[in-house]
Amino acid sequence: MTGSLDTVLGFVEDELSFATSHYNDSYLDRRLSSRIRRTDSDDYDDYFEVLRDDPDEQTALLESMSINVTGFFRNPEVWAGIREVLRELAGDSDDVRIWSAACADGREPYSLSMLAHDDPDIDAAAVDILATDISDPALQTAREGVYEEPRTVDIGEQLEFLDDPARYVEADGRTYRIADRIKRCVSFERHDLINDDPKSGFDLVVCRNLFIYIDNEYKAPMLDVIATSLRPGGYLVIGKAETIPPTLKSAFTVRDPRLRIYQRE
Repeated sequence: MTGSLDTVLGFVEDELSFATSHYNDSYLDRRLSSRIRRTDSDDYDDYFEVLRDDPDEQTALLESMSINVTGFFRNPEVWAGIREVLRELAGDSDDVRIWSAACADGREPYSLSMLAHDDPDIDAAAVDILATDISDPALQTAREGVYEEPRTVDIGEQLEFLDDPARYVEADGRTYRIADRIKRCVSFERHDLINDDPKSGFDLVVCRNLFIYIDNEYKAPMLDVIATSLRPGGYLVIGKAETIPPTLKSAFTVRDPRLRIYQRE
C-alpha cells in the first residue's frame, strides 16, 4: 500500500474504530476508491482531507466498508443442508439457539426463521435467532423487514426455495414485507465479530461470506470467537468459497465439506 493509503486506513482504524488491518488490501482499496470518486477527490491525500473534516463522510465510508452482499436463501443447496441441521437440533432439544453473525440487512436470519416455520419436523416456537452486524443502518432495515426489489435482483425467485413463500412474505409489486410471525423469532443487535466479546450457548452459528474479505492471520481469532460462542457439538456454516484455517481444525470437525458445514467438538 502507498503511504497515502496507509494514512487513510490508519485514521479509520484509530479514530473511527474500524479494524481495517483485518481486511484484504484489495477489498479496502475498492471501497476507498469508490468514496474518492463520490467525493470528487483527486487521490488519497485529497480524500484524507475530506474524511478528517467531514463527519458525514466518515459515516458514509464506514457504511461502504460494511459487507452488505446478501439475499434470501443464497445458495439453495446450502440451505437444504441447514434444514437438515435444524431438524437434528430440533429433535435433540426443546430450545434451538441460532446466531446469524454479520447478518447485513436481515435476509439471512429471516430465511432461517422461514425455514423453521416451513418444516413440520421443526417447532418454530422453540427456535430463537440472534442476528448481529456492525452496520446500524443495515440493522434498522433488518428490524423493519421491508425490502425493495431492484431491477437486477428477483426476490420472488430467491423465495422459491419455499413451497409457499406467500405464507411468510407479503409481496406488493416490487416491495416485500416479512410477516410478523417470522420476525418474532429474530432479534437484532450490533456486534463486531472482530472486536467484541464472544457469545455463549448457541447451537448453530451461520456466518457466510465474511471471511473471504479477511486476511488469513485474522481469521483464526474470529473463528475462535465463534467456537467459544458455540456449545460442544454445535454447528457452524460459512460461505461456499471459504474454509477454516488449519490452525482451527482442532476446534471443528467437517460435517459437510461441500456445503461448508462444520461441527464443534
